[in-house]
Amino acid sequence: MSSSTPGNTGESGNTDKTGKSASAAKARKAATTTGAAARTAAAAKAAGARKAPKAESRLAMVRRARRINRELAEIYPYAHPELDFRNPFELLVATVLSAQTTDLRVNQTTPALFAAYPTPEDMAAAVPEEMEEIIRPTGFFRAKTKSLLGLSAALRDEFGGEVPGRLDDLVKLPGVGRKTANVVLGNAYGVPGITVDTHFGRLVRRWKWTDEEDPVKVEAVVAGIFPKSEWTMLSHRVVFHGRRICHARKPACGACPIAPLCPSYGEGETDPEKARKLLKYEMGGYPGQRLSPPADYPGKPAPALGNG
Repeated sequence: MSSSTPGNTGESGNTDKTGKSASAAKARKAATTTGAAARTAAAAKAAGARKAPKAESRLAMVRRARRINRELAEIYPYAHPELDFRNPFELLVATVLSAQTTDLRVNQTTPALFAAYPTPEDMAAAVPEEMEEIIRPTGFFRAKTKSLLGLSAALRDEFGGEVPGRLDDLVKLPGVGRKTANVVLGNAYGVPGITVDTHFGRLVRRWKWTDEEDPVKVEAVVAGIFPKSEWTMLSHRVVFHGRRICHARKPACGACPIAPLCPSYGEGETDPEKARKLLKYEMGGYPGQRLSPPADYPGKPAPALGNG
């Protein structure tokens, strides 16, 4: 009898322990479920309590846009056209060549082009195949050759070999649209104009100045935000910022001086160290796009074709 008592006592003890363990497990599970439910309810309550961001009024947007322009003026006091040119004809030709390529590649190509054809009369008389070989590095060289021959002949025949200083005349030239015309007017003749290229369009949409995609509509909207006297330099500053910091695929948000004014902050890299590695041209300590940059340009001149 005495030997069976401990066995009975042990079985009873195991049963008690098992029961207690099961009860504890159920209690922990219930507590966890209750806690999760409570956190979910709290999060839902908090989300419901948060108000949707207040829509920005037009006046507030205009003030923010103009402040961005002032900030960019301090960041890029040396902003300028990034095409090398010495006269309106060279700027017109270089701008036509810049389609679907970089300003750097154009700048590396035009010295040979202008050495061969320094005037509209010379270019209009060029042998197409010879011109194609010179401008081949810029891409689409056959179509561009056709445009350059056409516009040069038009300048020779209709404008006495001079580049006109009116938008209506410029856009009639082969290969010349509003963007090219505004570049020439603003930088060769001092006539204010807004240049809507891919960089400009991308940034003004990121900054919520407009949601328009059509360049002509973008130009009209932005023209209504800024005084005419700012149009040309605004274009340079925005394009500079788009090329150096606010890139298409991975903007350097964490290194952007105007981040507090940007409603799209966070689309790119926000870590400051990683963002700094994304900076381009002089902002990243690299050469710019011009072989012959302005005297006040803080970066390094670009290398000639074949030298880098």
